[in-house]
Amino acid sequence: MPNKFDRRSIRLKGYDYSNEGLYFVTICCQNMAHLFGKVVSGQMQLNAAGLMVNEWIKKLENKFPDIRIDEYVIMPNHIHLIIENIGLHNPDAVRVDLCVNPSTDLCVDPNMHRQAEGEHSGSPLHRVVQWLKTMTTNSYIKGVKTLGWEPFNKKIWHRNYYEHIIRDDRAHHNIAEYIKNNPLKWEADKFYR
Repeated sequence: MPNKFDRRSIRLKGYDYSNEGLYFVTICCQNMAHLFGKVVSGQMQLNAAGLMVNEWIKKLENKFPDIRIDEYVIMPNHIHLIIENIGLHNPDAVRVDLCVNPSTDLCVDPNMHRQAEGEHSGSPLHRVVQWLKTMTTNSYIKGVKTLGWEPFNKKIWHRNYYEHIIRDDRAHHNIAEYIKNNPLKWEADKFYR
């Protein structure tokens, strides 16, 4: 009898997600809860929580110097991003750890570390997504406690995320267009609930 706690990975088996390249990522809210705003007349109108998520997305490139955010959209209950890993081939590259501080929202960790020789060429995709989920969750909790944001049930984000390796320019173009047009096609979206 299979263990009820066994979890099947949705990642491509044997693929190193720290490789340079483009990745299409979708992160969904737990139970598809609408926490980040609403779509009105084909335009996404972010609420305060959606604006907070937007700020953390913009900080990804500071946290991960080998990451570039190509295209993204924040929807009521999910976000789509094209994340480019440009790789870091410099073993002396310094990474800055951003952390949440209850009094300032953001701090720079004085314990900066160097990328060890022999590590992956870039930041593993799961670490980028994990960091984004952690930072947005901490900020959302603060918003619930101090700003009256809508409470959530146990978690903001679904346990996993969807990813797709973008393999050529045509796929990149099509996915970027999908992201740009996501609010226009919201009612036909598979995440619409």
